[in-house]
Amino acid sequence: MEDKLTIGGKQFTSRLLVGTGRHRSNEEMVASIEASGAEIITVAIRRLNLDNPEKKNILDYFDWDRYTILPNTAGCATADEAVFTAQLARELTGSDWIKLEVIPKDSRLLPDPVGTFQAAERLVKDGFTVLPYIHADPVLAKKLGDLGCATVMPLGSAIGSGQGIQTADEIRLIIEDAKVPVVVDAGLAVPSEAAQSLEMGADAVLVNSAIAKAKDPVGMAEAFRLGVQAGRKAYLAGRIPRTSGEASSPTEGMATAGARGS
Repeated sequence: MEDKLTIGGKQFTSRLLVGTGRHRSNEEMVASIEASGAEIITVAIRRLNLDNPEKKNILDYFDWDRYTILPNTAGCATADEAVFTAQLARELTGSDWIKLEVIPKDSRLLPDPVGTFQAAERLVKDGFTVLPYIHADPVLAKKLGDLGCATVMPLGSAIGSGQGIQTADEIRLIIEDAKVPVVVDAGLAVPSEAAQSLEMGADAVLVNSAIAKAKDPVGMAEAFRLGVQAGRKAYLAGRIPRTSGEASSPTEGMATAGARGS
């Protein structure tokens, strides 16, 4: 049976979600996303230039039949701003999917747990498929899952920091209790960190800066694709338990120094 990622009733083959920000050119963005094998692309609605409908924006560079476009509320500092942006995104894209981000301007890019919960509650009631970005807080993650969010998306470390997974213990607790997919989002820098996330049991990862700001974004995108695949295979295969040490070769029937043939 094929191993699928299911979010909001939709199934996906890839467990790598990618962002569209910080790329040096739109052409490089498209090429790296193709190389990543991703099927879900997140776009910051508030950062699109919508004043001139004749001018191409990021949404025009992708085949909407091939990709699931996931609008996000990046740039929103309050629950009210996030809800308004989600409603704008639904009008613009015709989709009720939204990646929820509520990040106060003085928070060092850390998400607001109270504002996120308040916005999620309103959006779920309004029929949105909500994918909330949160700190790696097991209590908040459970509350959001119980509320009806389609995923929870705990950070590995601060957005764009490249510090990798600083919250592994908390993410493991989130995974243990989760009844919805867990997507590790933010801070990942290299494919081994994506593999680590999937090995721990996360359902997917979201990567943006690590690909967009790499010297070779296309090569890095392909590397992340392979890292995610390796991590998922390792998780399904089942790692050995941690012990104080155990010989890998059999100890019975071994030849001894004093043994001689007659």
